Amino acid sequence: MQNELLPSGRQSTFNNRVHWAKSYLNHAQLLISTGRGKIQITQKGRDALNTKEKINKRFLMRYPDFVEFQKRSRVSNKTIDAEEETNETNHTPEEALEENYQNIRKALADELLAKVKSCTPQFFEKLVVELLVAMGYGGSLRDAGQAIGRSGDGGIDGIIKEDRLGLDVVCIQAKRWDDVVGRPIVQAFAGSLDGQRARKGVLISTSRFSKEAIDYVSRIDKKIILIDGEQLAQFMIDYGIGVAEVQKYTVMK
Repeated sequence: MQNELLPSGRQSTFNNRVHWAKSYLNHAQLLISTGRGKIQITQKGRDALNTKEKINKRFLMRYPDFVEFQKRSRVSNKTIDAEEETNETNHTPEEALEENYQNIRKALADELLAKVKSCTPQFFEKLVVELLVAMGYGGSLRDAGQAIGRSGDGGIDGIIKEDRLGLDVVCIQAKRWDDVVGRPIVQAFAGSLDGQRARKGVLISTSRFSKEAIDYVSRIDKKIILIDGEQLAQFMIDYGIGVAEVQKYTVMK
């Protein structure tokens, strides 16, 4: 538990919960700060412990100072009761915010992938170009666009620069499929790299890869990255491809 991180990976769940527990108890006047990094239990706090009841948000609503704090935070009694009923009272504001963010992101990823699957192969090819350039591959958008879709050699859809200087090349194959991509497809792609004297490749699919395909690329000398539909949608969100910012929330510390 102490090593578990919030979804953002920037803070431990344990430290976050301790911080908010101390904050809530302070606002209820059950604890007071006596110096930097020092806290002291008050008589109200001792009385609360003597009740032998579970000290949670519902319990703290008995204290006017905490009620006022909740009002300032725009958290109503109805919200707190709902949290009690859904067993989410242990969630700190950061955890609730990040959980909701992840839910929104997952829904957006599903919507993105559905739209990509409904578009033409030419659109998918353009999408792959924009994404790879946004990720730092292929040089310029023009260079990458000219390199993709010109090979047609043994299942390779294009060859792009690994960086702007062109110190190495990466072979690309993009499959706008619904079916699972199995090992034979991946193995054929790996063999096609030899014809280009390449050692690196990226195989992008709107579906998913079989366990055998994933195991195969982990055991060969060539470096082949498999990007399935779910990863593709996440990369699109991360690099701002096909999405637009609607609202931004900045959490200060």
